[in-house]
Amino acid sequence: MELAEASDRLLVAAERLYYTRGIAAVGIDDVRAEAGVSMRRLYQLYPSKEHLVAAYLDARDVRWRGRVAAHVDAAGDDPGERLLAVFDWLGLWFAEDDFRGCAFINAFGEIGGDSPLILAAVRRHKDLFRDYLVDLARAFPTDAPEVLAAGITLLAEGAMTVAAIGTDPDAAAHAKATAHVLLDAARR
Repeated sequence: MELAEASDRLLVAAERLYYTRGIAAVGIDDVRAEAGVSMRRLYQLYPSKEHLVAAYLDARDVRWRGRVAAHVDAAGDDPGERLLAVFDWLGLWFAEDDFRGCAFINAFGEIGGDSPLILAAVRRHKDLFRDYLVDLARAFPTDAPEVLAAGITLLAEGAMTVAAIGTDPDAAAHAKATAHVLLDAARR
């Protein structure tokens, strides 16, 4: 098995197991067995569980942000509608059968700051998501796009947490309604 194929198989298995069961509950051998990769090959690619978890998070980040961007792009050219489309996408994601919350919040909750590699992957994802929202807000007619993006980011992150805990099945819709108020207030 080539290195690229082994890596892909390990990352798919890691995502399925870590996202579904949690990082601490899944051993490295569980991921190896699920992927059908030898232990030697696994450690050749990822010298520790920490490296594998960080790689899984980085791969998930690219895919997750790609899905958000595709949904926003389909919303058209209106800057306000593009910002609000983020919440429409969140609502679709929250309704997926395998939704278990934000993988990055979950990883931070399990590992915290104990792993610099995992913490860096979590922060990188959150920073890139915030930067994406800043870019969207810069297209909106406002004098304070960074402030608007900060509010949108907090609403999105809060909706993810509320949806994961299961306290509000309409978390994305409520966050979107609040985002609409922010847009109205921020419009110049």
